[in-house]
Amino acid sequence: MSYRGIEDDMSTREVIARELKRLPEQDLDKLLAFLRSLKEAHAETAGPTLAAESVFAKDWLTPEEDEAWANL
Repeated sequence: MSYRGIEDDMSTREVIARELKRLPEQDLDKLLAFLRSLKEAHAETAGPTLAAESVFAKDWLTPEEDEAWANL
């Protein structure tokens, strides 16, 4: 996301940090809950992928597989 003016030279993280300082205290609990929900959503989608990768690795990471895919 791009911002105008002085924010053009700031990273998104820097803009968020600046806005966080301006956020009213009563809204911090809402923000924390939202951030945790984002973290959980990413963990839920990454979990099955990582689990599948470790299961299939024993079949995929072999010299025979490397040779079969070498010409592609």
